[in-house]
Amino acid sequence: MNASLLQEVTALLQAEHGGAIKIRDNNSVGGGCISQAEKLTLEDGSCFFLKSHAHAPPQMFEAEAAGLKAMAAVTPPSAMTPLRIPKVLGTGTRQPFILMEFIEEGRPKPSFSADFGRQLAEFHRASQSERFGFKMNNYIGSTPQPNPWTDRWLDFWREHRLAHQFELARRQGLTDASFNQLADRLLQRVDDHLAAPEEKAVLMHGDLWGGNYLVDKTGHAVLIDPATYYGRREADLAMTHLFGGFDAAFYRGYEEVWPLAAGSDDRLEIYKLYHLLNHLNLFGSSYRGGCLSIMRRFA
Repeated sequence: MNASLLQEVTALLQAEHGGAIKIRDNNSVGGGCISQAEKLTLEDGSCFFLKSHAHAPPQMFEAEAAGLKAMAAVTPPSAMTPLRIPKVLGTGTRQPFILMEFIEEGRPKPSFSADFGRQLAEFHRASQSERFGFKMNNYIGSTPQPNPWTDRWLDFWREHRLAHQFELARRQGLTDASFNQLADRLLQRVDDHLAAPEEKAVLMHGDLWGGNYLVDKTGHAVLIDPATYYGRREADLAMTHLFGGFDAAFYRGYEEVWPLAAGSDDRLEIYKLYHLLNHLNLFGSSYRGGCLSIMRRFA
């Protein structure tokens, strides 16, 4: 940790503790696929999580902090334990970082998956909004994610999710004429496939795959690394169907609280496409086949 970073982080920790502190140890930990991740241990034994990146994209950590704070502000009315969101202490002003509480990991309870599903459904239901988008643009992985406030979900999803990813793929030379034709046809048919159900926006994690939650010492789920925005809840659930990490009990738990409308299986496929396109843009042509399979089915 360089002197400038140490000075800013120390100031945030002192504000949190209300007095002078000293960092005893800083150790690299997992959770830094894009950034450097460290566990900071103070002399009193308390621990904090620091994520930094000397060349981070503009406002990447500020956007992450805004998403975490927005999720933490959701208070479901149920007596059920709400989803845990790490507390943010602050972000860097002189160099990019985010500092938050350190989550001690534990083992999932036997009812973990079903509880997690119910907690997510309660979270979604308690965070409904009339508009789609978010108060600032953010990132999904390292891909810019535009979030302009939009009154109509179909316009938001067409322009700021699918069309955005298609354009990024074209710019990187990852598409050809047939891919582009399918993309254009699918964009024209978004209304046909996603018009129903006419649900309100909910606050979404935005990138909810198996690597973006932890299990804390009490055996409950903790959401991390969000790509937060207000959207239709099926778009949040779509990512849970990719790359593992969620079992049948999770989905049963969710549906116990807030069942999905008829036809969700097809809509989930279109929502999955956004994430597959993002992986195409981030990691290359190995994701092209998965994108084309969905595009051919619905274009």
